[in-house]
Amino acid sequence: AFAPLSCSTFDSCPDLLRWMMKKTRNLFPQGKIMHRGEKCKVDPGGCGVFFPRLLVKPEKQGYIIQKRVTRNQGIPYGKMQKPEVTIIIPNYKTAGLTKLCLRSLRLHTNLERVKVIVVENDSQDASTEYLRGVEWIRLIERPAVPGETGPQMHARALDLALAEVDTPYFMVMHTDTIVINDLWLDFLINRLIASPKIAGIGSWKLEIVSPWKRVGKVFETFFRRLLGRKSQKEVRYLRSHCAMYRTAHVRQVGQGFFDDTTAGKSLHLGLVNAGFEMYFIESAELMKFVRHLNHATMILNPQPKDRKTSKPAARQRIERELESLHYREILADDSLDRLQA
Repeated sequence: AFAPLSCSTFDSCPDLLRWMMKKTRNLFPQGKIMHRGEKCKVDPGGCGVFFPRLLVKPEKQGYIIQKRVTRNQGIPYGKMQKPEVTIIIPNYKTAGLTKLCLRSLRLHTNLERVKVIVVENDSQDASTEYLRGVEWIRLIERPAVPGETGPQMHARALDLALAEVDTPYFMVMHTDTIVINDLWLDFLINRLIASPKIAGIGSWKLEIVSPWKRVGKVFETFFRRLLGRKSQKEVRYLRSHCAMYRTAHVRQVGQGFFDDTTAGKSLHLGLVNAGFEMYFIESAELMKFVRHLNHATMILNPQPKDRKTSKPAARQRIERELESLHYREILADDSLDRLQA
């Protein structure tokens, strides 16, 4: 939520303006004014400046200045606004992680701007009952389909929720994707609307690859070629752990997420073939706003003999990541499940 900040504040405190410009200058691409509000006669000093939900070109001498208010205040700017984004989250047997995902989303998001649809894939565990008690989500309980694989279940759940989307944009998330920054939604929307040709934004793998791993990949490719073995060409597409799309473009192409392979692959290729652009955000940049906790389910919902987390070092890495997000405090705050937190 935002509230207008008067021009006099910056007239009397030029250092405050310079500080805000320095802190926000490199977070977002430059662009045009995109939001309503009062114009301020302030010299931006010849550089593009981003304030929440606002992009300004360097040549603009007057622009809108807004400040954030906390989630607990829930103060919208102007009238009650229509939701901009529908967030789709499939769930299957991730009770603790689902709770962390939704509560983190609630903590860092103005609910007036979003609709949240959670598709419950017949988990038959504690997560089902938990989701029924979350006041601010639209819960779809999807029955089990005999013989259905995990990827098929996930993709069909996304398509089930996609049929209900009526907002300009929608995004898909996994339950192990955790929002960590109040500006996450502004960041993604502004990247998506930077060009009318962009149909989707997101990442390939939302992780930081170590230099040693990158070097190892280079050597692996080299020796495969040396032995006459061709490396399989990697087809990159926006992964469903965190991707945002323009609803109209997806409707135009007429494809969904289910393609009997990996969710989102055929949709990505279909949008590209239709002449639209798909924008990949570097993991290091996107991770300033969201984190993808690979295999964190094994900490919150332990399973025996899991090869990814059976080693102490792997479990310690995941536990350190969770601790950095203050997950215990978030899981203990039941008020985040209510509409008025």
